[in-house]
Amino acid sequence: MPIDRRTFVSAAGAAGLAIATPAAAKPKDSSANLYAILLAIIAAAKRQDADGILSHLSDDIVWQNSSGFAPAVVGKAQVRAAFESIFARVKDDNWRIFDYACSADRLFMEGVDEFIDREGTRVAIPYAGVLEFRGRLITKWREYYDGRLVALAKTSGVPASVDAMIDRTTAK
Repeated sequence: MPIDRRTFVSAAGAAGLAIATPAAAKPKDSSANLYAILLAIIAAAKRQDADGILSHLSDDIVWQNSSGFAPAVVGKAQVRAAFESIFARVKDDNWRIFDYACSADRLFMEGVDEFIDREGTRVAIPYAGVLEFRGRLITKWREYYDGRLVALAKTSGVPASVDAMIDRTTAK
């Protein structure tokens, strides 16, 4: 007799779902530990410490930091160059995370990349991102945001709609 989804769920219960659903798999590291790694990266970025950031990345890191409108940054040498370019343009960094969640070896985050550039312009870019880990090192880093907000901030300032989005408590 064929088995349908309802029969399977009734017969297998939650244990069957945990086996059938990869997202329900037990993480290899706790969410607090993965989030602590992200916080260490943010602290290093605020100090403009490229080595501090790189210490948490795998050698084969793939960083998609442009929502797909530019090629990925691949490998530690390219990531270093990207951050050094950012550091040259950023005077005061207020990067922060509002919420996060973990699923297996992935950390999902929502935050804002807010900073004052070397010309004194305030920029605020709300974003969401995903970090994939191998052990305690990040292997893939994807960020999703609207890059037009940088140009808008430089010509018109940070929109009130963005300020409303980022007027939130930072995750602990």
